Amino acid sequence: MRLSPTEQKYILHWGEMGTRWGVNRTVAQIHALLFLANRPMHAEEIVEALNVARSNVSTSLKELQSWGLVKVSHVLGDRRDHFVALQDVWEIFRVIIEERKRREIDPTLSALRECAIEAEQDRTMEDATRERMAQVLDFMEMLASSYEDYKHLPPATLKRFITMGGKVARML
Repeated sequence: MRLSPTEQKYILHWGEMGTRWGVNRTVAQIHALLFLANRPMHAEEIVEALNVARSNVSTSLKELQSWGLVKVSHVLGDRRDHFVALQDVWEIFRVIIEERKRREIDPTLSALRECAIEAEQDRTMEDATRERMAQVLDFMEMLASSYEDYKHLPPATLKRFITMGGKVARML
């Protein structure tokens, strides 16, 4: 697959953004490549297009599959696995948010809840410290609860909601 200069720029930038979001650069670049591709690609094509090691491509594809962003596809007459990325940006957004919540927010909430229980028993802790810990827990629980309220909204409704956000804030 020959990439145009614009496609190269897009893929390189997506890789840079991935590193800022805590995602391996190659993982993000492969995701961008598959997102832009108009057909399923096998690993050797990805290696050639991005000029990265085959082992790196294999590992990255497994990670993308674990996130649910890339799926295996089969091509008639070819025994190799081919890969396709989700194409709907709203679905990509939903999957990423859901996975980040599961991997980051949920464990944090569990730890904060444990700390809140322990803080009630910890007589060496000052009340002001206990209160700040409770505020963080309340904030994180509010975020998680809000996510649960919005995650089942259809993309069109969510888009309207996001578009209204600035107007609602100004009104309030």
